[in-house]
Amino acid sequence: MPTPHEMYDAAVAMKSAGDLEGAVAKLQEILAVAPDHLDTHSALAVFLQKLGRNEEAVAHARKVCELDPQNFFSYSQLSMICMRCGMIPEAEEAKAKAFVIKAGAQARPQ
Repeated sequence: MPTPHEMYDAAVAMKSAGDLEGAVAKLQEILAVAPDHLDTHSALAVFLQKLGRNEEAVAHARKVCELDPQNFFSYSQLSMICMRCGMIPEAEEAKAKAFVIKAGAQARPQ
């Protein structure tokens, strides 16, 4: 059986070949064996939003934030997904959280 990483690479290749639905299906297979696979949730957020499956897209973007709560990119992605889904207050909230994380990271001594 392929590893989650190999399955992820296959899903990205499917997306690149224009098979977005197939890529989503492959990514969902990954979650069956690795439910907390961060990259899979991140890709699903983007791919599902492109397919107009907005509620699912936002759920996966939120899962990314749950799995990696101190990552500026997690909340930036959530903000962008929410904005594209017409959820402006949620987008603004996620954007604010991203900036708090970024400011905190910049304030830490190197």
